[in-house]
Amino acid sequence: MKKLSLFFPVFLFLVSCMPEQSEAKQVKISNGLISAVLYLPDIEKGYYRGTRFDHSGIVAKLEYKGHNFFGQWFEKYDPYIHDAVMGPVEEFNQIGFNETAIGGTFLQVGVGMLEKPDTLPYSHFRLYPVKNAGKWETKKIRNELRYIHTLEDKDYAYRYEKRVYLVPGKPEMVIAHTFENTGKKPVETTVYNHIFPVIDNQPVGPGYSVIFPFLPQEKGDGFDDVLTIESNRLVYLRAQKPDDRVYCRDLKGYRPVPEDYDIRIENSIAGAGMRITCDRPLVRLAFWSSTTTVCPEPFIQVSAKPGEKFEWQLRFEFYTLK
Repeated sequence: MKKLSLFFPVFLFLVSCMPEQSEAKQVKISNGLISAVLYLPDIEKGYYRGTRFDHSGIVAKLEYKGHNFFGQWFEKYDPYIHDAVMGPVEEFNQIGFNETAIGGTFLQVGVGMLEKPDTLPYSHFRLYPVKNAGKWETKKIRNELRYIHTLEDKDYAYRYEKRVYLVPGKPEMVIAHTFENTGKKPVETTVYNHIFPVIDNQPVGPGYSVIFPFLPQEKGDGFDDVLTIESNRLVYLRAQKPDDRVYCRDLKGYRPVPEDYDIRIENSIAGAGMRITCDRPLVRLAFWSSTTTVCPEPFIQVSAKPGEKFEWQLRFEFYTLK
């Protein structure tokens, strides 16, 4: 068993020197069918040091039968940019921001206690000072990487475990979560996985489709121009351009049951796809894409009173198209 323990007392909001990507620590796991490279959290030298996304579970590369499913989708890299990160990563909705006075702190699960610097509304595109980053511990066990984030603060405290493992004998990756509320206040929030697929670096356009087990009911920006809804699919009508905006806050049409959290992302040109399922029901299903990545954003509810645990599991199945 390989064990790494990292302690982050205070995050320095501004730094004078920006380390290279190559300095970020990586771990490789494999089950003989698929292999994946994951980054380790590190507040000083980690690949991602922003305050939007959970710092664990960042997959730099995942390969199956000669196809790659995750990687860099953006042009400019800066570890503090809110979305300079690779999928599948997760974002929790902030907790306590509106109730907090200026100079006080609010909770961002997977990051820590952040400072509210002024009267501006919360924005997940903004970098906030980290006042308490908690403690990260990582363990590699064969085909699994386990992340444990513990945080202790005045009102909020938790033990958050994320296990990323490759299923023996199958082209599947599971992300299993356990959130234990060890603090004084209840935790009520949502979380979604911002998948950021880059199937063989194919540009976003007619080769891509996203498939659901239900009929999406709502459209958004770019619909019927860049892409459209065909029955239970989102299909692209043309190549997405840099100045196109494609976004829908909630596609709707799903039932409040785990069976409808079942999403396929396929690229017919690459001849590969992935299926994402969860053991919790959807509470919202946003959709966004750029010229390089196609991103359904499936939200679930997270609820844990003091002393309670909340668990959920995501399963990624990778396959080739005939």
